[in-house]
Amino acid sequence: MKLRIRGNSVRIRLTKSEVEAFGRDGHVEEETSFINGTLSYVLQRYDGEHMSASVFGNKITMQIPEAQAKEWVETNKVGFEYNQPLPDGNTLYLLLEKDFKCLDENITEDQSDSYDNPLLQHKHD
Repeated sequence: MKLRIRGNSVRIRLTKSEVEAFGRDGHVEEETSFINGTLSYVLQRYDGEHMSASVFGNKITMQIPEAQAKEWVETNKVGFEYNQPLPDGNTLYLLLEKDFKCLDENITEDQSDSYDNPLLQHKHD
């Protein structure tokens, strides 16, 4: 699972096996260790109307409604996005996506569990 935070936006990307685990278990969790603690990030299904995200302690949790989760796991739908209203009047942009293979062939990251990038076909044409 990949987590990207930039300003008031949070993006989570899952590989094929992580999407399968999410479909089966209703949640996936990843941890990143630091010198003074651990940051956890979680994606979970829930009985709500909109995507949401929260942070408690060292854990970031993104939630997606049951119906969207089912559609995402069982179809070719790439992802879902939502602008979550915040108490201060701002919004937090949430994006959940399937992780595609990079178009840059110089990437050394293991992408064997990523989804085939539909643009990759056109790059080689």
